[in-house]
Amino acid sequence: MSFVSVLETIGKGFAKGLKWAVEYAVPVERLVGLLFPAAAPVANELADATSLIQTAVLLVEQKYAASGVQSGTGAQKLAEVMLLTEQSVTALLAKAGITSDSTYIANVVSAVVAILNVQSASVATTATA
Repeated sequence: MSFVSVLETIGKGFAKGLKWAVEYAVPVERLVGLLFPAAAPVANELADATSLIQTAVLLVEQKYAASGVQSGTGAQKLAEVMLLTEQSVTALLAKAGITSDSTYIANVVSAVVAILNVQSASVATTATA
């Protein structure tokens, strides 16, 4: 068995273990609520705002991918995500005690996009390796 085969076998075992761990892991919001009950409402509001933004980003990305126009459309995509999320995210953040405006939320959206881009790049790199 070659060194690469050994690593592939280890990687497959690790992937199975990770899948199991993710399935049985306690969601972070719930874990925060159990460990820090006073912070639970804030954690939930922040998680909801982040989830809303991420879902909107993915929805808009899918729309542009389906139309075949993904490059050079960042400003348009941002405008659509802001239209879908700004009011709700502002309200959720306010409940968590965070004052936000359009610029702040646009920066959060851009951060989510950057993280998703890094994740998709690392998945693509792993798939080609």
